[in-house]
Amino acid sequence: MRVLFTGADGYIGALLGPYLIEQGIEAVGLDTGYYRQGWLYPMRGPRPAVITKDLREITAEDLEGFDGVAHLAELSNDPLGQQDPQLTHEINHGGSVRLAQLARKAGVKRFVYMSSCSVYGVGAPDQILDEESPVNPQTAYAECKAKVEHDVSAMAGDDFEPCFLRNATAYGASPRQRFDIVLNDLCGLAWTTKQIKLLSDGSPWRPLVHALDMCQAVHLSLTAPPDRIRGQIFNVGSNQQNYRVIEIARIVANEFSGCELIVGEPSADNRSYRVNFDKIGHVLPTFEARWTAESGARQMHDVFERIAMSEDDFRAPPYTRLKMLMKHRQSGLLDDKLFWAYP
Repeated sequence: MRVLFTGADGYIGALLGPYLIEQGIEAVGLDTGYYRQGWLYPMRGPRPAVITKDLREITAEDLEGFDGVAHLAELSNDPLGQQDPQLTHEINHGGSVRLAQLARKAGVKRFVYMSSCSVYGVGAPDQILDEESPVNPQTAYAECKAKVEHDVSAMAGDDFEPCFLRNATAYGASPRQRFDIVLNDLCGLAWTTKQIKLLSDGSPWRPLVHALDMCQAVHLSLTAPPDRIRGQIFNVGSNQQNYRVIEIARIVANEFSGCELIVGEPSADNRSYRVNFDKIGHVLPTFEARWTAESGARQMHDVFERIAMSEDDFRAPPYTRLKMLMKHRQSGLLDDKLFWAYP
C-alpha cells in the first residue's frame, strides 16, 4: 500500500511516518515546513521522504499513484485557530475538503481524516458522548473539524472511502514536540520550574490519547476492509482516559517528585466533555489504547532527563504552534495568509 500523509513534520506526523513504514506501508510525507526548526531529540528508525508543499497548493497530479491519504496538516489547536478564524476556515475546512476532492479525482480510494473530540465542545455534567451525539464546537478549530466531517462524508461511495478519527487530546513524546497541549505542558512545567500552576480549578473533563495510539488508529483505518470504515466516525482513545484537568495535574505532579501543584479559580472556558470510545474497538478489534497518562508522564520525564532539557528548550517557539507562526510572520517569512514569503 502506498500512502501520502500530510503534516509529516508535525507532532504526530514525525511519529506516523516511521510507524507506517514499520507496518510495511510505503509512506510519503507532505508538509509546508512551519515547524521544521524544532527537533527536540533524534529518533531511530526509518524516515519517509517528505514533499515540501502547502496544503492549499496540492494538485491532483501530486496524489496520483497513492492508494490512501492520511490527512493531518491543518492549523492545529484552539488558540492558533482563534487568531484569524476566517483564515482558519480557509485552510482547515476549505483546504481539507479540496484535498479530499483532489484525492478522489486522482483515484485515491482511502482517505483518513484526523478530526478531534473537540467537536463535542460542551457536554452535560453527567453526559458521556459517542459518535452519534450532537456536535457543539466552541472554536474555529473545532467548527472546521465538524464541517470537514460533514462535507467529506457526503463524498463516500464505491470509489472513495473516507473515515474520520475524532482524537482525544494528544500527549506523549515526539521529536517534533508540542508543549501547548495539556499533559505535555504540565510535564514541561514540572521539570523546568518544579511547579504546576493551573489557570483554572481543573474541573473540566478532557479525554486523552497518546500520539502512538493515534498512529495505530491511522494505520488500522488505512488497512481495514472498506465496508468497516467507509463514511465512519471513530472516537480515538479509551474510556479509562477521561480525566479532569486536576487529575492530569496530580498524575504529573506524582511523576515529577518535589513538584508543587497550585490550583486556580474556576475558568470562563466552558469546554468540558467526557467521551465513549467503544466503537473503534468493536469495528477495528485490534485497536487498543496502550498508553495511559501515567505511562505518558513517565515517558516525558525520561526524555527530559536524557536530553537534559532546559527551560529555554521548553519555552522555545518551535514547540508551541502559535509562537512559531507568530515568529515566522513577524520576521517576514510568512505573509498574512501564511504562505511562505521569503526568499
